Amino acid sequence: MQTLRTKRRDVSHDPDSDLVALVLAGDGTAFAAIMTRYNQRLFRVARGIVRDEAEAEDVLQEAYVRAFAALPGFRGEAGLGTWLTRIVLNEALGRMRRRRPTEQLDVLDQDAQTGDSRVVMFPGVNSAPSPEAAAARSEVRRLLEHAIDDLPEPFRLVFVMRDVEEMSIEETAANLGIRPETVKTRLHRARRLMRKHLDDKLSTVLRDTFPFQGARCARITNAVMARLGLAEPSGGLSA
Repeated sequence: MQTLRTKRRDVSHDPDSDLVALVLAGDGTAFAAIMTRYNQRLFRVARGIVRDEAEAEDVLQEAYVRAFAALPGFRGEAGLGTWLTRIVLNEALGRMRRRRPTEQLDVLDQDAQTGDSRVVMFPGVNSAPSPEAAAARSEVRRLLEHAIDDLPEPFRLVFVMRDVEEMSIEETAANLGIRPETVKTRLHRARRLMRKHLDDKLSTVLRDTFPFQGARCARITNAVMARLGLAEPSGGLSA
């Protein structure tokens, strides 16, 4: 591949196939445009596997370096986004496979020392929550409380007794003076109403999770460009 040089033309809106051709022809700006276009999608994929933002960024950088090296072999049978996603998945899953045996041994040692009888432990369960995690839990709790408050009273009482207080069906029925079958019916309807309420509240928020735009997008793009020895993109590519 010939020495890459920065072009002044804005290629940020060019089709993927044109960007690939430009990169192979020596246009470093085209590779920056590819990264800018796919940064958020690929970051979300990586983070969904490694569950850590800093490591997800590292996965992204390594995946782009691999992708740049493999780009001459890209034949376009799958779309560029699909091809890049597979590289990110392989990088992220490879890290998890390499890390998992050590994690499992650590968990077993911890269980033996503490007498924890749980078969499965989740990462971070016993660790002190960070301020960000505490704020997130507070927001989730607020959403749940509002959803519970919006339930009709008969359903709300059953939901609180069964799912919040974890009372048995029989205990709930005895407290409310209703039949166990009625408890089951009301709980089922309460859960359906809760799901609908939360779906309505969260449907738009879900699309905004794990944002990776603006300065973060530019930082990763520039870091990869520096690692590859390419000129920094000109023309102010935006996420």
